[in-house]
Amino acid sequence: MSEEPRKPFPVRISVEAPGDDEQFVDTDHSGCAENEPYALRVLGDSMSPEFEEGHIIIVEPALSAPSGAYVVCEYEGETWLRQYVVEEDRRFLHAVNAGYPRIEITGRLVIRGIVSQRVGKRRRDRKHYA
Repeated sequence: MSEEPRKPFPVRISVEAPGDDEQFVDTDHSGCAENEPYALRVLGDSMSPEFEEGHIIIVEPALSAPSGAYVVCEYEGETWLRQYVVEEDRRFLHAVNAGYPRIEITGRLVIRGIVSQRVGKRRRDRKHYA
């Protein structure tokens, strides 16, 4: 029985909260097809403690985003890692860290994918979401 070779996840540049010192996601799609999962390294503390700086996340672009999902999205010219929340027909981008504002979505939102896994060297750092 032959095994298929393992295919590595393409890794893009890090995701960072707009307003922090460093900047966001390299949206260059070279290295992976449009609907293939990809990995990002988290920078900043806007999603702490769920996603700490340095965590690697796996993003699934082919999945739809229900309320409560962690998403990588584009909104108002910025790329964000946030929790997507729908409440009474209103949509929000929610930062887990209370030191960052909740953003009501009033314009066009493009969800690039939902976070399906958090990867880490230690077992406690690993988590599945989708």
